[in-house]
Amino acid sequence: MAKKQQSTQSNVVIGLDIGTSKIAAIVGKIKDDGSIEVIGLGTHPSKGLKKGVVVNIDATVESIQHAIDGAERMSGVKAKSVSVGIAGSHIGSFNSNGMVAISNQEVQEEDVQRVIDAAQTIAIPGDQEVLHILPQEFMIDSQGGIREPIGMSGVRLEAKVHMVTGSVSAAQNITKCVEKCDLKVDALILEQLASSEAVLSEDEKELGVCLVDIGGGTTDIAIFQNGAIRHTAVIPVAGDQVTNDIAVALRTPTAAAEKIKRQYACALPQLIATDEEIEVASVGDRPSRCLSRHTLVEVIEPRYEELFQLIQAELRRAGFEDKIAAGIVLTGGSSLVEGAVELAEEVFHMPVRLGVPTDVKGLKEEISSPSFATTVGLLHYAQQNTVYKVQPEEEGSKPMDAGSILDSMKSWFKASF
Repeated sequence: MAKKQQSTQSNVVIGLDIGTSKIAAIVGKIKDDGSIEVIGLGTHPSKGLKKGVVVNIDATVESIQHAIDGAERMSGVKAKSVSVGIAGSHIGSFNSNGMVAISNQEVQEEDVQRVIDAAQTIAIPGDQEVLHILPQEFMIDSQGGIREPIGMSGVRLEAKVHMVTGSVSAAQNITKCVEKCDLKVDALILEQLASSEAVLSEDEKELGVCLVDIGGGTTDIAIFQNGAIRHTAVIPVAGDQVTNDIAVALRTPTAAAEKIKRQYACALPQLIATDEEIEVASVGDRPSRCLSRHTLVEVIEPRYEELFQLIQAELRRAGFEDKIAAGIVLTGGSSLVEGAVELAEEVFHMPVRLGVPTDVKGLKEEISSPSFATTVGLLHYAQQNTVYKVQPEEEGSKPMDAGSILDSMKSWFKASF
């Protein structure tokens, strides 16, 4: 086996996607031109999580270790620290504003730091902590739409930011599981933000787009407009509910239902032949049966239609249904169901496409799937030395974002513009 290098070297980044259905570890090497070459990938079925939240630490640790071991063997890199995805219905988000006086009539780095500080001084529940502070735009003396204010003249500086919070205990349990594998957590990154980095184009973010990451336990939403994140949400309906519906309706074990879903699932009956049949395992010692594939579709179509209607309701509630001219991008493992894109177009009445990871080299065949959108996206954030990890403020205060707000803003400007 190749001699293992230390992952602390500056040109190697490692992401860990802890999902409800699978855990994936990915190792990327940053090339001289800034591109990422994937040199290692390890996956393992996820055990110990429910709807993105750890419910069994030992089982989760075992699954993480298997995924990490696979990535290490393939890449020849010894993992020491990782950027970890976080999701679940405990995630919350809101927009906030901050305003400060410009110190010397010209915006300096410390002014940007102070206005971000001001924007994040808002009360949040005691069981929640700040995961991300994402700048949307700046205003100088009421002139809006400014993306990089440093060096501009004015008297008053304002900032609009999108804040993402998560359960303190959920974050601690994920961190504990990773640390039990002798790994350090570099950052906890909201999974739909990571996915957006991997599958969305800058034109889509500018024009207005809604990313829908359909995983096993939850469906995660991220809305972009004018190049910045505007809204995030989590819907507790996803692929596991579809599997459960199949198991109950077809009277088959859950493992068999998952296999049937992966092989034969379709969200639109008109896409399959009327006489097509599938073999369905029975419970216990009963023999297998042959059923019409249309019977399966009759189970799957209502669940996906319900999911898309819930997403549409969220878009309306947030006021973005008419503001996403670039349409919807579906990604995540459960978006691979045949007919999902076509059904989504019928529900949303706007363009819908499937989001596949881009801008990476190396193991393209292995990662060119929506199921690896979050995994690849974690590499992009790790490459930027991520703006979005949590770090405590002064003693006794709530945790805030980024290594330092100054470094955060520099990274954000570079990454976004």
